[in-house]
Amino acid sequence: MTAGRPGPDAGPEGPDAHGAYGADGAFVAAVDGLADPLNDPLPGGHASPWFRTDNIPAAEPVYDDGHGSAYEPGYALHQGAQQPQGAPNEWYDPAGYQRDWYGPQEPSARIAPAAPSSPAAPAAPAAPAAPVAPAEERIPAPDLPAEPRTEVIAAVAGGLAEQRTEVMARIPAEPVFEPAPEPVPEPAPASASPSGGRAERRRAAKGRGRRRQGPVVEQAAPAAAPMSRMEARRAAKAAKDSPAVVASRVVGEVFISLGVLMLLFVTYQLWWTNIRAEQIAGNETNRIQDEWASGDRKPGVFAPGQGFAIMHIPKLDVVAPIAEGIDKEKVLDRGMIGHYGEGKLKTAMPSDKQGNFAVAGHRNTHGEPFRYINKLSPGDPIVVETRDAYYTYEMASILPQTSPSNISVIEPVPVGSGFKGPGKYLTLTTCTPEFTSTYRLIVWGKMVDERPRSEGKPDALVG
Repeated sequence: MTAGRPGPDAGPEGPDAHGAYGADGAFVAAVDGLADPLNDPLPGGHASPWFRTDNIPAAEPVYDDGHGSAYEPGYALHQGAQQPQGAPNEWYDPAGYQRDWYGPQEPSARIAPAAPSSPAAPAAPAAPAAPVAPAEERIPAPDLPAEPRTEVIAAVAGGLAEQRTEVMARIPAEPVFEPAPEPVPEPAPASASPSGGRAERRRAAKGRGRRRQGPVVEQAAPAAAPMSRMEARRAAKAAKDSPAVVASRVVGEVFISLGVLMLLFVTYQLWWTNIRAEQIAGNETNRIQDEWASGDRKPGVFAPGQGFAIMHIPKLDVVAPIAEGIDKEKVLDRGMIGHYGEGKLKTAMPSDKQGNFAVAGHRNTHGEPFRYINKLSPGDPIVVETRDAYYTYEMASILPQTSPSNISVIEPVPVGSGFKGPGKYLTLTTCTPEFTSTYRLIVWGKMVDERPRSEGKPDALVG
């Protein structure tokens, strides 16, 4: 380092002892300019991101080196003079500059000190000298360690490097091969000024902080070792299902199939049979009425399954044909009402002078014409329409349940009906409870009106 500048009365050395820097204040200005390139900000004021307005001294005091010589602040720092306690520091933040521009540094990293001025260097332009304070106002220069900014930067960089090592140690390793990171360039000496403007310096700093992502290399799965013949047989045998598994699958498939079939059967019985029976019964009713209108049908004995009359139950909105016999397939399952007219179960016809006209019908499925006869009340009309006349009966009594073998309910004077002597009676029989054929439900009626077709319909059908 060059010795401190002597005072005005230094003797023979005089102001020209420093050669080209002999002018008052020129040497200090030159040294300050070489110390840090950021001391020369861009035009427009302090635009650095590390600028600290609270650290700019209002007025630079004059320091005393203890030998009676006065020095300017910058000159005193570069000459090793001590700065008074509590004096303001530089107006920029060296540690922040080092961290933001060059990233975390190793503890061994150092920023090269300012190169000493060479006698052969060109002379810097003379700067106006700062006013020298009187001897009594001079502040003694404290002892300042050599290169304080370098020590601070090294300490901060070391702490950041340790933190980065701890964080990277906690991140689990990934099976991804990445290229080695590019080496962080050493920071340029303080005397080397970055080329270009502020925009170029920012782009260069951003480029240094980025890490290039290398291509992801997928690890190939290791090839399986070939199996021997015995091992291949064992593997094939293990892949086959055991007999228990096969049997359970078969049983499960059988149950599922049976469940589907039962569901289809229930749908057929409760829905489709009614639709089909109503279509057949409706066609038979139309055929009987057409024969009556054309005069083709003649009174007499009817063949089994042959329709000969039509029953009307106004309260239940029932209109169904009556056929000879109670055969299930030929009569009852076709939605028609069957007349007991064969063998021991033979009963009277409506046109007979006396007797019991007994009929049967389904309560559920296959048209179910007697589904709601249990809701009839005494006095409700039931009309039987034939080729020649209308026979009107009034409901008299009901037997909620009896055995299917009890044929006394269809005798000329039905047992349990309440009738005391011979007469013209009507008996309706059906199954009970619903959807079963365990018992029989019986409804009795007594004829109250007989009207020829030529006289028109009875009041029960007109109203």
